[in-house]
Amino acid sequence: MKSLGLGSRTKIMKINISKKVKKVPPSGIRAFFDLVLGMDDVISLGVGEPDFVSPWNVCEAAIHSIENGLTSYTSNKGMIELRQAISEDLRERYKITYHPDSEILITVGVSEALDLALRAILDPGDTVLIPEPCYVSYHPLSELAGGKAVYVPTTLKTNFKLTPQILKKHIGPKVRAIIFNYPSNPTGTSYSKKELLALSKIFLKHKIAVISDEIYGELTYDNPHVPFPTLPGVKDLTIYLNGFSKVHAMTGWRIGYACGPRHVIEAMEKIHQYSIMCAPIAGQIAGIEAVKNSANAVRDMKREYFLRREFLVSRLNHLGLDCRKPEGAFYVFPSIKKTGLTDLEFSRRLLEKENVAVVPGSAFGPSGKGHIRMAYASSMIKLKEAMLRIERFCRK
Repeated sequence: MKSLGLGSRTKIMKINISKKVKKVPPSGIRAFFDLVLGMDDVISLGVGEPDFVSPWNVCEAAIHSIENGLTSYTSNKGMIELRQAISEDLRERYKITYHPDSEILITVGVSEALDLALRAILDPGDTVLIPEPCYVSYHPLSELAGGKAVYVPTTLKTNFKLTPQILKKHIGPKVRAIIFNYPSNPTGTSYSKKELLALSKIFLKHKIAVISDEIYGELTYDNPHVPFPTLPGVKDLTIYLNGFSKVHAMTGWRIGYACGPRHVIEAMEKIHQYSIMCAPIAGQIAGIEAVKNSANAVRDMKREYFLRREFLVSRLNHLGLDCRKPEGAFYVFPSIKKTGLTDLEFSRRLLEKENVAVVPGSAFGPSGKGHIRMAYASSMIKLKEAMLRIERFCRK
């Protein structure tokens, strides 16, 4: 048999990885929580996932749909019944009007909606402003879409809020868009209508597209949430993102949506139909039920989050870990600088010594250094035990 010439000197062929992808670091959250795997008796305050089960009526609607044979594809845009329900809900609650046929797109979670929005509006080299601390995917997705992601630092002095003074320093000729998230992950920061109006004037003046991620909008505790597209003159510059994961405890259903100008939604749909086709039909049917009939469940979950927030903020400040009260979402972002440890050291040692998992603030951008993110999407029993362990750790 003739030798094929394969020997020790043969080079192993490898599939090349895109330079753009190589530049993207792994998620700061996921990389840290690989350490948790396999550990016993760990209380995790890290992953932003509600500890509540999806409301039963929502689950039941999806179960009945499967029993009735609804297991097919849907329109690329998503089921018209869901788009109509979302349109009616936004109009009734916030007086925002989006046409269900042409201005709403159902996506696989808000993460896909964000990815589609960035890919639809960016050309290579366009700048995307990202106020930080921010959710970990904003910077990588902007870069993967061909944009240039620019962090806009905020500080504890302004409660991690973007201000007109900070924003003006970062305006330039190539700024195409800003990713604006409120209430914020990781800080819980939100904005009053007056604060939003001051920012909106700058966006309008410079024609900056606003990708407004308001996934935690209904989890606002002390003041009413003000959706960005309700502000005067900005609706045509805004891509409004929302979904069911957080407020309705439906993370695994993977249903989000984007609302915006018709030509933008059409561009997003074009990418969506080639890459995803459509969101899962069972999840969409669950979404219809969530929009129409889960107000009581949402109210009950929000009440419990409020109690947890009050408990955690009080205990952390009593312990000497400076913590401002978050205005929304379900995260606290205390400073751990007084311990003399970095946020990474604090998080690692807390996990090793007391089996409590939190996320280092630096995972959310440079402004997060010296802080940790703690999610209060865990039961009060677990939160109380976690604080006993944290107190013991700090006193050591």
